[in-house]
Amino acid sequence: MNKIRDEQKGIIFIAAIFVIIISLGIFFSVSLKTNKVEETLKTTDMLRVLYVVEDENTEMLFSSVLTFYPKSNKGALINLPSYTGAIYNTLGRVDRLSTVYNATGIAGFKQEVEKMLGIQVHFTSTISLTNFIKLCDIVGGVRVFIPNPVDYVSEEGERWLLPSGAVNLDGDKVRVYLKYKLDDETETDVQERYQNIMAAFLTGLHDKNFILFNNNTYQLINNCINTNLREDEEETLYSMIAAIDTESLIHQTITGSWRNVDNQQLLMPLNNGEFIKEAVKQLTNMLKSEDGTITSRVYVIEIKNGTEIQGLARRTSTLYKDASYDVLAAVNADSQDYEQTVIIDHIGNETAAKNVGELIRCTNIKQIDSTTEVKDYTSEAKVDFTIILGKDFNGRYVVKKSSN
Repeated sequence: MNKIRDEQKGIIFIAAIFVIIISLGIFFSVSLKTNKVEETLKTTDMLRVLYVVEDENTEMLFSSVLTFYPKSNKGALINLPSYTGAIYNTLGRVDRLSTVYNATGIAGFKQEVEKMLGIQVHFTSTISLTNFIKLCDIVGGVRVFIPNPVDYVSEEGERWLLPSGAVNLDGDKVRVYLKYKLDDETETDVQERYQNIMAAFLTGLHDKNFILFNNNTYQLINNCINTNLREDEEETLYSMIAAIDTESLIHQTITGSWRNVDNQQLLMPLNNGEFIKEAVKQLTNMLKSEDGTITSRVYVIEIKNGTEIQGLARRTSTLYKDASYDVLAAVNADSQDYEQTVIIDHIGNETAAKNVGELIRCTNIKQIDSTTEVKDYTSEAKVDFTIILGKDFNGRYVVKKSSN
């Protein structure tokens, strides 16, 4: 009898040890579990999320990078046109950007996007078209501006019907907005729609912030998005995204020149992609500006060619468009004999003027007043800044002349 009791005590003792070990394991696993989003913010103050929305065949429909500065809730949406061409290492050839995703998935796609933009992408989100439509419904529909009414029948017999003006789209209307293409539309027009609806979704997320992150409502969003995060980490990230000031959200896209490669029309980024890298760097500086005035609105500039080099103003305007400035005009100056490049500040915003100059490494900034008599320094157009390109501009940067 005593022997049986001793055996029972031994079993109970061993069981207690197992319970303690398991409890300690659970305790340490919970206590040591880190939140990737919070940990990332310890090493960087800017967060970037790569979005891919897939079509019905699980191929890329459209993609973009959301970059934002949580300290100020300022953000920018960088559109990644599917027809962007380059030599992609993951493919070993020149091809469309969308082919990278379709062939290699999100990992290879992320790698090529980071290389193209010259940035680190921290998190990824892939969404099927069906789930993206659900997301738009979850946020109460998405508001977009449609310049002209759409009433068109596709080659397959599907009727596309949308009203004009500022309209709120939900359900099937979102699908129509993303899928229709008129005969007179270009690929650029379609890509602009993609960026508009992504921005509209972010706006809806912001507007429904107080509802979506209470009472476990976020689970509805989680079910629609595939990320490289745990559910709690994803909720942390999206609560930050929902706080972004979408009214000041900057829109940026990749620009370049069209080339026919292997019977494909590809958009090849200018200067071997260096322009877009510099534009993204400039964008980052804008978002992180201390006083927030730089990102309060899109600045309008005009560019004047003060040299005899043909097309200099037009080529430089592409660089500023890439950096999300509104270039009103690219024209010749009254004189083609400017020795130095100069930036004319029409609005008295020294911080923004310096930022304009930083893109081409120009520190020669002048503010005009009522006594200004130089004709090129004044502008009949309503612009914020005038850039006059001088002989010290090499087509990309202002080059300081040696004093020797």
